[in-house]
Amino acid sequence: MTSGRVTAAGRDARADAAPISGDKMAARVARSLEDEIIDRGWPVGEVLGSETELRERFGVSRAVFREAVRLVEHHQVGRMRRGPNGGLVVTAPDAGPATRALVIYLEFLGTSVEDLLAARLLLEPLAARLAAETVTEDGITALREVFDAEAAALGTGPVNDDHVHTLLGRLSGNPVLQLFTEVLISLTYRYARTSRRTSKEAVLAATTDAHRWHSEIIDAVISGDAAAAETHLVSHLRAVEEWLLAHRVRTRTAPRRRPLEDKGGSGRKLAEVVAERMHDDIAADGWQIGSVFGSETDLLERYGVSRAVLREAVRLLEHHSVARMRRGPGGGLVVAAPDPTASIHTMALRLDHLGLSGHDLRVVREAVELGCVTTVTAAVPAGQAADRLQASIGRAGLDGESGDVFHAELAELAGNPVLVLFLRIITELWSRHSRTERPPDPSTSDEVRRVHQAILDAVLAGDTVLARHRVRRHLQALTTWWH
Repeated sequence: MTSGRVTAAGRDARADAAPISGDKMAARVARSLEDEIIDRGWPVGEVLGSETELRERFGVSRAVFREAVRLVEHHQVGRMRRGPNGGLVVTAPDAGPATRALVIYLEFLGTSVEDLLAARLLLEPLAARLAAETVTEDGITALREVFDAEAAALGTGPVNDDHVHTLLGRLSGNPVLQLFTEVLISLTYRYARTSRRTSKEAVLAATTDAHRWHSEIIDAVISGDAAAAETHLVSHLRAVEEWLLAHRVRTRTAPRRRPLEDKGGSGRKLAEVVAERMHDDIAADGWQIGSVFGSETDLLERYGVSRAVLREAVRLLEHHSVARMRRGPGGGLVVAAPDPTASIHTMALRLDHLGLSGHDLRVVREAVELGCVTTVTAAVPAGQAADRLQASIGRAGLDGESGDVFHAELAELAGNPVLVLFLRIITELWSRHSRTERPPDPSTSDEVRRVHQAILDAVLAGDTVLARHRVRRHLQALTTWWH
């Protein structure tokens, strides 16, 4: 089969094919530049071309091109270097802004503690098992240093126990698991931060309990006992879920305000820091869609930045569909329903840069999809839900639809927004690297539909074991298409 990837020339032609708005054209140009960087093996430090050369290639105005560059710079895929030998320089991407956007998006959807912990229970024990199977001397040193630092902080106040979980994600050796774990931990932190106040004694008891679980998990990982590492982590997460459910509040409190300066030394632009603050503030206000968050004058005064910085921050919010600036009487920054598409794309870029394998992606996709199919099969979908699944099988291969639509429907019916979001990131990466033809070969489409029908038959029969078996075998077969 031929590769489904699009050449740079093909992307350029597509970008110019139809008259579209400047903002959409900028987004298309940014996407084409990012795809080219991926196709070239992510040559960090190389210059893709000067502004003049790239504008001529894409046939766009200076304003559209510079907006495209802002998006590329926001994803930290490239940056524009001025002066002699200047141009668009390839850089390593940063998933930090996208992670924050996805966390707030999941909050907007009303993600529950149960949804969050269900996702953690699918992925983090897997990370612990992989870490135990592959841990090195450096990994052992890192685990013990994190554990010792946590022990030293006990009794001094609330202890941030996220570092152990984040480190396990990294030590799994699977970049997808690592990135997803970071999103889950960030969301858990936001839930914990808005929990109702507890006594110092209760906080100490909770942190001491977490520290005890961490001791068991770390010892199991270091000894290479993958089964014990999984078991201890599951028990720990069950305790975390119990604590969050016992202490949750029904209304969110505004996050503590932070100084606008970027104290992390990450080199982020002030506009990105302002956009992040505005994003948080919109969420804290209850995400009142259609309301005016503030006029430009109000926002300039509230955030204490220049008009140029504010307008760049607003462009970033518009890129993530968080808000849009409306001009004229009664205008201002209007709150919109957030769309995770831009952040999903950034996450896919970051994972592409890390050089993940088809096996890395399959392992995580299998965990996510087996969790979804188990939930759906237990409920045995009927009526409209069953009709949706059946219709999704028939759509594969028609009008550009891929077989992913069936998997997406299963995830939606499972009802966990975290897993739906993760599956969207996975399937974007999968489609980037699939060896399937575009449009798909008819025989391939027929085989995919046959397998999906077999999975659906097991789901509708309520046969969880058979449904899980067929999903696992299907995903193993799909991995052979990885390019």
